[in-house]
Amino acid sequence: MRQPLSPSATDLLPRRSLMGVSLVDASAPAVIAALLSPGKRSRVAFLNAHCSNVAAQDAVYADALATADMVLPDGIGVELGLRMRGQHLTENLNGTDFTPALLAEAASRGMSVYLLGGQPGVAEGAARTLCARIPGLRVAGTRDGFAGMADTDATIADINASGADILLVALGVPAQDLWLARHVDRLAPRLTLGVGALLDFLAGRVTRAPGLVRKARCEWLWRLAMEPRRMARRYIMGNPLFLARAAGSAVAAVEPVAVLGRALDIAVSGAALVMLAPLLALTALAVRLDSPGPVLFRQIRVGRDGQPFTMVKFRSMRTDAEALRADVEAGSDRDGLCFKARRDPRITRVGRVLRRFSIDELPQILNVLRGDMSLVGPRPALPAEVAAYPDRALARLAVKPGLTGIWQVSGRADIGFEKMIDMDLAYIRSRSLGLDLLLLALTARAVVAGRGAY
Repeated sequence: MRQPLSPSATDLLPRRSLMGVSLVDASAPAVIAALLSPGKRSRVAFLNAHCSNVAAQDAVYADALATADMVLPDGIGVELGLRMRGQHLTENLNGTDFTPALLAEAASRGMSVYLLGGQPGVAEGAARTLCARIPGLRVAGTRDGFAGMADTDATIADINASGADILLVALGVPAQDLWLARHVDRLAPRLTLGVGALLDFLAGRVTRAPGLVRKARCEWLWRLAMEPRRMARRYIMGNPLFLARAAGSAVAAVEPVAVLGRALDIAVSGAALVMLAPLLALTALAVRLDSPGPVLFRQIRVGRDGQPFTMVKFRSMRTDAEALRADVEAGSDRDGLCFKARRDPRITRVGRVLRRFSIDELPQILNVLRGDMSLVGPRPALPAEVAAYPDRALARLAVKPGLTGIWQVSGRADIGFEKMIDMDLAYIRSRSLGLDLLLLALTARAVVAGRGAY
């Protein structure tokens, strides 16, 4: 792959490092001026939370980012990740805003652009939109990312013959950046950018968000509505896993984190116990009236360093639920060791409501006050589950189990065992007070949405 340009060949814009990627930290006008300076050749990539998650699993893509001449921060996830490390961006260079601004300045300088990627007709549709919006913009050529790119040599020859100064490649992550890194030395355009779904966006090929007009007619509102979807969708764990990694991998601060975490546990759980007292009383009454048996369910769980403790929760099942467990385990809806069934016949009528809104977990505030659990951490496992853990999963016992965590805000029971372990280990490596506060805030949204709660 081509090495990044030397400092003498490109403007030395300020940079910030995030998970090994050097991000440009400058305003859009400053970046555009640097990219369009005469004689400069640059390969540009955008980085959002999804890109970072992919790069963590794909060394070739990570190398493509590392050797790009500029990597631009794109999305609220990256901004939050830097803030958690005590850093602030000059500007979030979202590609749907930045790229048209770049092309507008390029048009004023008489430069042209080539659009590559998307399904048949997408590049042409995006070209029409751009020409309508940017006076004087010259589109030197277009080509789709399917049959149009089947012959790499013909694709490169067409791009070079067009005389374009700028090449936009919209193949998605990581394909677009890998293609550019592999072929940039053969490409004549002096500025190349991987732009994700931008061409689909400009061509109006993206479906409507519920209750909203098409993206192209209301861009900022679309981004506001779609960002939570992207957070939930990307790699299942999406931004929560990214933010856990972004919090930092240093382990030196474990003890201060533990002290601050315990202080947070006591303060928040004590206040919650007082504030939620009426709800706790009403729930206890509902459980008592709905089915015979105790209000609270007590169960042995495994805590920090493998120490057992008694976890409490509101009873949401029949009193003979444990005896019937073997009869229903075959109907688990969840991959891996941990049993979970959407239509578990042992759950009571009130119990289904309690589980839907996680009210059954509230008595664990007492476990937090006692020090058995923390507000944030891996969920406490059953002894039988721990006995069957693979070696890597035992690392989740290095910290106290929690009321909530990355798993809870990312889909809960919809997430398989292996993904849950990945999330827990990422949290343990990177935990901080800031990450705990963020996960507590995200928990409220997850409870309202009810995704994976059953």
